[in-house]
Amino acid sequence: MLHYMAIVIVFGLALMSSGQGKRPSDVPENLRAPDGEELILQAHAIGSQIYVCQAGADQKLAWTLKAPDAELRDGKGLLIGHHYAGPTWKHSDGNEVMGAVAAKQEAPDPNSIPWLLLRATGHSGSGVLSRVTSIQRIHTQGGRPPGANCEESLRSKEVKSPYSADYYFYAPSVAKRSE
Repeated sequence: MLHYMAIVIVFGLALMSSGQGKRPSDVPENLRAPDGEELILQAHAIGSQIYVCQAGADQKLAWTLKAPDAELRDGKGLLIGHHYAGPTWKHSDGNEVMGAVAAKQEAPDPNSIPWLLLRATGHSGSGVLSRVTSIQRIHTQGGRPPGANCEESLRSKEVKSPYSADYYFYAPSVAKRSE
């Protein structure tokens, strides 16, 4: 598993350092950032998706996503932020952006969490994330809920599922803002 994560990290960092400032070309149509938005930040996340065994609306026990917990790193591998419940992304400059899923597509790897397009729903602070309007989560590896059945003996148990992903943050382009 450690060898697998090392490969994922190196691959993710290589992708990021080769494409800083460029929209990723392998994004499905339904997950593309809107026209008029420009890529302002890329980050590679390494961490966990935290699941809890709990009853859903139908009162049946199931593994439910509680929150992500991941470090965000730039193309050089430097820590630039944290991703956690909300979902929220906090940059090392102190500002945050919160989001909500706008579109979703299964990952090419069936053992990985879906790729997403999220819309910003709130901001805190005035740093690099303060202008973000769209966020993509792509190139996911891992992060799926546990394979074990969620049963009464596991009620309220939390499980961390390791994952990695690339996050692309978009804001209105300078040309669009000046119109």
